[in-house]
Amino acid sequence: MTGTRSGTASSSRSGAPGTTVADVLVLGGGPAGRALAAACAETGLCTTLADPAPERAWTATYCAWPEELPPHLPAAMIATRPEAVAVLPGGGTRALGPYAVLDTAGLRAHLDARLAGVTVLPGRAAADDVRPDGHRYRVRLHPPGGRGGSGGPGDGGAPRDDAARVVDAALVVDATGAPSRLRPGPAGGTEQTAWGVVVDERVAAPVVGPGEAVFMDWRSPGPHRPGWTEWPTFLYAVPYGDGTVLLEETSLARRPGLGLPELRDRLAARLAGAGVAVPDAAPVERVRFPVDTPRGPRHPVGFGAATPLVHPATGFSVAPALGLAPRLAAELARHLPHDPAAATTAARRLLWPRSARAVHRLRRHGLRTVLEMPPQLVPDFFDAFFAGRSGRAFLTGRDDLTGTLAGMAGVFRAAPPPVRAHMLRSAAAFHSKGR
Repeated sequence: MTGTRSGTASSSRSGAPGTTVADVLVLGGGPAGRALAAACAETGLCTTLADPAPERAWTATYCAWPEELPPHLPAAMIATRPEAVAVLPGGGTRALGPYAVLDTAGLRAHLDARLAGVTVLPGRAAADDVRPDGHRYRVRLHPPGGRGGSGGPGDGGAPRDDAARVVDAALVVDATGAPSRLRPGPAGGTEQTAWGVVVDERVAAPVVGPGEAVFMDWRSPGPHRPGWTEWPTFLYAVPYGDGTVLLEETSLARRPGLGLPELRDRLAARLAGAGVAVPDAAPVERVRFPVDTPRGPRHPVGFGAATPLVHPATGFSVAPALGLAPRLAAELARHLPHDPAAATTAARRLLWPRSARAVHRLRRHGLRTVLEMPPQLVPDFFDAFFAGRSGRAFLTGRDDLTGTLAGMAGVFRAAPPPVRAHMLRSAAAFHSKGR
């Protein structure tokens, strides 16, 4: 892996045998974790990054609205800049404006190249592995396949504490993704799920045109089949910029998430009806993650998809994390290693100012409004959502309270009477509970 160091590198101070000493320990090696670890090291902080699979390539598709991408991100990290559209149930389209599909491999290489000053340790931790030790924390990292996590090959086997190593850190960051391995959400939470295939752009031509990304295609995937739920799904189609296109049947948010087998069947029905012949060997993308993550405790400091940086309407979190990473690192560097408590307070103040907390509450309210809506009204709601440019304001700007309120008001004005009535009932419940 280019630009990283395994084991104890010169960036970590010496401690007891088998112990790595650091100012900051970042748990999780995805885009958020890597960006923050690199930024912390660049400020002079002694930084360790724990990654359960340091050599594993990233396979997820990362997209963003261009206005959310940080100015310091190299232009080469954007694979393609299509124009996004929404397709309405009746077949009409609405232009949504510029969109950005990130170069996943390029982003990984870019972040890896910045990790030269970071100690990268293969391992993971669970909540009970992060323990206070005076004014610092002792964190036990379990090797891949050990007990300190779930979901990876070999997890759930016998504990391998003899192979675990300890990190003595002034501050710990939870960047373990969604759901967080340190703060797993309640069972049966709200999830976004999707099943996708990657095909040649010529194969995908019947459903997505050149230079275009289909953000939502609300047309029916086909006649309702036995075993399908009533919950509506849509087609998401984005070009990768290399001549291939991701075609994905998506359930925006549902509690619990719509099952992947049903999404696979719906996608097959939709594409067959549109005349898209998917090759048998087409790569598959499976998506399942929570979109209603609550704000966690002050420490470990939550960052990236492990926190409510995930937008409940899009699932996006990478662009905000990339933009916040250098700012957060600078705040931590003002206080560490001597005052971890002040660093934790400064991190929370930066990540969750009053405006961001208010926008987060409104986004969660919007999520509940959709979840409680009769399924047949959901496409009409999004027709209104994209009726004007105000809907885009709701999708961006995590601390843009004015834009978020304007976006919600625009949706209400454009909505048909049944959707308006439901929105009013939801708003009344929201205010009565003081949320």
